[in-house]
Amino acid sequence: MSKLDKIKINDAIRSAEVRVISDDLGNLGVMSTRDAIKKAKELGLDLIEISPDAMPPVAKIMDYGKFQYTQSKKQKEIKVKTKAASAAGEVKNVQIKMGTGEGDIAIKAKKVDEWLTDGSRVKVELFLKGRSKYMDKKFLQERLERIIKFITVPHRMVDGFKDSPKGIVVTLEKQK
Repeated sequence: MSKLDKIKINDAIRSAEVRVISDDLGNLGVMSTRDAIKKAKELGLDLIEISPDAMPPVAKIMDYGKFQYTQSKKQKEIKVKTKAASAAGEVKNVQIKMGTGEGDIAIKAKKVDEWLTDGSRVKVELFLKGRSKYMDKKFLQERLERIIKFITVPHRMVDGFKDSPKGIVVTLEKQK
């Protein structure tokens, strides 16, 4: 059920009186709901409850079709803006294992390059299982650096090498 489904118009408005506003006539003040509906009908428009929680509720005289159109347009704008904001600040993940070959590393590094140019942060994780979790930390960091060398886009480490439940992680972002 969308927000537009909850909006009351004309006879669906149950409060005794409403504060009426209009684009053409401005603020008409507080009047009985019946008089406000009559005024809207005279103008060939609808009475739409804009703010039901206010005391008294605020209602606007306007065309309901136009109101629906503007509301849906606002919702689409908000959706686009939030999608763009989340895409720019998104953290992408790349996971490699100890035995990952040079060719596979090159493919994953190419994907990391794309993400970095898009402005996303990238978590590069060296996945460790079994005994490899207990290997020398310097050796494991060198394995992770080997992958980072394949990345061609200028980048910087957000935080250094960190232990994670699955292995070692480093977060990268595009250098500004």
